[in-house]
Amino acid sequence: MAPLTFSLLLTLSILSSALASTQSFSADDPLIRQVVSEGAEAVDQLLHADQHFTLFKSKYSKTYPTQEEHDYRFSVFKANLRRAKRNQLLDPTAVHGVTKFSDLTPEEFERNYLGLHKQRLKLPADAQQAPKLPTSDLPADFDWREHGAVGAVKDQGSCGSCWSFSTIGALEGAHYLATGELLSLSEQQLVDCDHECDPAERNSCDSGCNGGLMNNAFEYILKAGGVQTEKDYPYTGVDGRCKFNQNGIVAGVSNFSVVSLDDDQIAANLVKHGPLAVGINALWMQTYIKGVSCPYICGKSLDHGVVLVGYGAAGYAPIRLKDKPYWIIKNSWGESWGEDGYYKICRGHNLCGVESMVSTVTAVHLNSE
Repeated sequence: MAPLTFSLLLTLSILSSALASTQSFSADDPLIRQVVSEGAEAVDQLLHADQHFTLFKSKYSKTYPTQEEHDYRFSVFKANLRRAKRNQLLDPTAVHGVTKFSDLTPEEFERNYLGLHKQRLKLPADAQQAPKLPTSDLPADFDWREHGAVGAVKDQGSCGSCWSFSTIGALEGAHYLATGELLSLSEQQLVDCDHECDPAERNSCDSGCNGGLMNNAFEYILKAGGVQTEKDYPYTGVDGRCKFNQNGIVAGVSNFSVVSLDDDQIAANLVKHGPLAVGINALWMQTYIKGVSCPYICGKSLDHGVVLVGYGAAGYAPIRLKDKPYWIIKNSWGESWGEDGYYKICRGHNLCGVESMVSTVTAVHLNSE
């Protein structure tokens, strides 16, 4: 075996052993520092960290109440510069760097901007397993944004309500397919009013900014009769008193299904039923800027709810093979994050758990008016 090939395999083997047993890794993990050399570019980044931090504060309008807080955030920012560099080496098909979350520790990021309950749950009473669909005639590329079923990117703010945005994004698409009308529906109604639980799991209740699950939310919508529009029940980004008005219902769920862990079936359900609610491990998303994310190692513990809106066939992935297919993900962190609010991740092999919790609205309840 050639020395270079052996060295590469040894490096990947060490990384697999080090990371496979964890869902995230510290920016100061000594093993990662040992395996992945930061190099001159990273050193240069840190030498100019004050300039990067000044630009970061200006771009994202960041201010801090005290000099002590400012200095602490600068130290976190420098740690995230190192982390982004390592992420770049471990995920070379994407671009990683400074994002709107670069002054947050991984723990703060998870607490404030994720919010998917991590328990593996049984299906709610009214959920069904999606029937098998034919896959032989699927298009090579498909994107619901090009067919009118996807609304503008929204911003959940520092509230762990991603699960509600994932649920509503799927319902907005299903309602569009049924009516030809794309409505912006209310995530805040779910945050305030949905406390649906899986009876088999005591800690699984949907809890507003403290997290929830898309299947529970679909069950709530079915039982409540539907949801109001964003205009009538606007998003506030904080937990509030339920102000749901049944007379304002404009869309609802009559049936929802859970799709099997099979990327062709996921693609078939996407094409037939519209955008899908999916869970994902968001480890790589804090530093993501653009490109197709195809990290060498990624945990499958789900902590973030997003909307699957399409797929492509030509994401380039060196070492693994060329022309790797990918999923197109609509996120809920505003248009200033990622590719105008979107994320691309390699399709197949359940990377980052993206193919393990997938739900589709197979029938909608239409307003009688």
